Amino acid sequence: MASGRPTPVDPAVLGAVAAGGVVGSLGRWAVGLSLPHDAGAFPWATFVVNVSGALAMGLLVAFLVGRPGTHRLARPFVGVGVLGGWTTFSALAVEAVTLAEGEHVQTAVAYVAATFLVGTLAVGAGLAAGRRVWVP
Repeated sequence: MASGRPTPVDPAVLGAVAAGGVVGSLGRWAVGLSLPHDAGAFPWATFVVNVSGALAMGLLVAFLVGRPGTHRLARPFVGVGVLGGWTTFSALAVEAVTLAEGEHVQTAVAYVAATFLVGTLAVGAGLAAGRRVWVP
């Protein structure tokens, strides 16, 4: 049962998450600059970062499970920080609503469906690949 007291924050974990977030966010920003899209067009930049982030999360989980004793800051840095900064559900949601409001409903539906379908397949592919590489 929870004591009702806040959990103390480990400064090393906080630093790892923050540093990873900087890396992931700057990477996402760079992809957005390199893959701009016009209003009403499929938002490829967000799709690419979300699907690649899903693949990377699958690989990370397989790595962490397959390698007990991994540095304690690996998951906070990569999983929460880098991949949290890299992927973006909020941008997906805003882009989908903007597409629908701009009378591009079919593109909005295709974008959301493709992101969730391909993202889910990417996590599975990452897990499978990671298990082949890191799990004995």
